[in-house]
Amino acid sequence: MLLESQIKEVFEYQNSYLDKLPEGTPREILEEIDLEEPHITILTGIRRSGKSTVLLQLKNKLQQYNYFSFEDPRLTAFEVNDFFKLEKIFESSNDTFLFDEIQNVEGWERYIRVLHDQKKKVILTGSNARILSKELGTSLTGRQIMYEIFPFSYTEFLKHLNLSTGIESFSEYLNSGGFPEFLISKKREVLLNLYNDLIYRDIVVRHGLRNPKALQELGVYLANNVGKEFSYNKLSKNFDLGSVNSVRSYISYFEDAFLFYTVPRFSFSLKQQAVNPKKVYAVDTGLISILSLSFSKDRGRLLENKVFIHLKRLEKEIYYFRKTGECDFIVSQNSRVEMIAQVCYELNNDNLSREINGLTEAMDELKFEEGYIFTFNQEDHIEKNGKTILVVPVWKLMSGK
Repeated sequence: MLLESQIKEVFEYQNSYLDKLPEGTPREILEEIDLEEPHITILTGIRRSGKSTVLLQLKNKLQQYNYFSFEDPRLTAFEVNDFFKLEKIFESSNDTFLFDEIQNVEGWERYIRVLHDQKKKVILTGSNARILSKELGTSLTGRQIMYEIFPFSYTEFLKHLNLSTGIESFSEYLNSGGFPEFLISKKREVLLNLYNDLIYRDIVVRHGLRNPKALQELGVYLANNVGKEFSYNKLSKNFDLGSVNSVRSYISYFEDAFLFYTVPRFSFSLKQQAVNPKKVYAVDTGLISILSLSFSKDRGRLLENKVFIHLKRLEKEIYYFRKTGECDFIVSQNSRVEMIAQVCYELNNDNLSREINGLTEAMDELKFEEGYIFTFNQEDHIEKNGKTILVVPVWKLMSGK
């Protein structure tokens, strides 16, 4: 619990610098967010991806609002009843409320429901998927629309650094990723500190885990193996993390923190999907490069991870395909398959048959006449057995060219 005077001190401090903060690079997701939408708007995603900046950019579209950030360390003792003290400090005439990192307040959802019932517009940011989903499920079911904020897309990256579309800028984007702070400083410590914060603050402390070193090593292992199938059994043997169920929990914690994503093998049987091995991808290729030594040579999987995040940003349902051969991505929307695609850094005589055969096998299975092979910088048009395969550079896919 805090005194009203303590809350007011923080409020006045925040508002003294709020209008002086740089607006930052405009984010593409702003076009999707409808400020007239009556539902609660929730911006979520990995730490340092720009959620607070998006909130500020939304603020600039509003004439009146009440803003408060719960990242201030002086608010550690803030409780749900303290919201009503904060309400006295706010401008009573403003019907729009902006709250940054609200998951730091236990029970926050009860107060937000009160605001929503009063027909107030509420926009929130939060960093942990499990905490948000649990709280939303109990008090705010059907009342919210959630947007995941990712590190910069390729086009946002270009705007941020004032670069032009092309293979040189995309190569830099592939290596550096899209975390805004890192792109300016280029100091690897920025990403290493981010990784450690995710491990300790978002996972170890939140879940009361006793073996942070093993968890940290598991994260590094997953970063070194993006685009590969993994086995919970093998992971439980290779790392000191206890049972297979414990490993499942740890990987789900990574997903809740938006650090890694798991992708199921495609099957028409949901039961079979559940038991088949999964693949893993990371939220950002810059973070992968920092955590992994092998990716200086294995740019193919780095490129594959970049395509995955591009598809994830578009809110697609993503699977991989494996039978005789393998196909990287089966992409669907509302359970309807929209695209079948391979990712290959460079097509050559050694891999051409393998890439085409894996792709066409998936196309035959799903009765598709057109498929894609996304490459670093090759472009082509291939016809095989009456099927069309379009070879497209990833930088053109991401820039809409």
